[in-house]
Amino acid sequence: MEGNFIRMHIGALPERRTLAEHSFPCGEVSRAGISRIAFIPCLDAVIPQCHMDSMSTIKTICVYCGSGPGTNPRFVESAVALGKIMAEQGIGLVYGGGSIGLMGAVAKSVLDNGGRVTGIIPEFLTKRENALTGAQELIVTHDMHERKRLMFERSDAFVALPGGIGTLEELVEQLTWQQLGRHSKPILMANIDNFWEPLLELLKHMRSTAFIRPTLPLDVLTADRAEDILPRLRAAAALASDEAKKLAPDVATRL
Repeated sequence: MEGNFIRMHIGALPERRTLAEHSFPCGEVSRAGISRIAFIPCLDAVIPQCHMDSMSTIKTICVYCGSGPGTNPRFVESAVALGKIMAEQGIGLVYGGGSIGLMGAVAKSVLDNGGRVTGIIPEFLTKRENALTGAQELIVTHDMHERKRLMFERSDAFVALPGGIGTLEELVEQLTWQQLGRHSKPILMANIDNFWEPLLELLKHMRSTAFIRPTLPLDVLTADRAEDILPRLRAAAALASDEAKKLAPDVATRL
């Protein structure tokens, strides 16, 4: 599919099943400024096109963050500041698709400042996290696995703002893939008011007790201010080769 739709390679479907039975229709949506909503068929029916061109330049950033605002006003302020910076520097946002909490704050800030937003959300969370209808692109997946894979493939770097268990899980998964040599896309913790300090201490503890072996890399960046995030991501991206940033095809197909 071309133009405003996701380019997909549709594989063989199970016997006696049609694509219509296997997926929701894709189509133009005119209200609320939405340029497209795409429903992704089940995992074995589609292989999305990866965002892998010119990887030495950061064009999109995946932001992991909470669906709540947290107790510290600086969390929301930092999300808004990051969104504004990304939009002004022409960097697209890839995120979890919700319109509430820090997710909504960073996405709306990108949009308010003329930037591009791609939201990726599983169908069962569209109501719970109030999917952001104002995004230029909203992709609704069948499950969390497809959501995470698309978020990886469409992003050149990853930033973790404050968040809960879901944010932690997404962050640690990227750290794990990086440590195992599956990619070298930059990963940064936005350590706003020392939010991630307990995790950073835990990682040091894992290293000191030899559960993270000296031979295994743990390349996690940190920034205390939103203004420092992009310069640190760009510096790290410049050190990594294009091929090293790609998720191994065998891993992607098994997610």
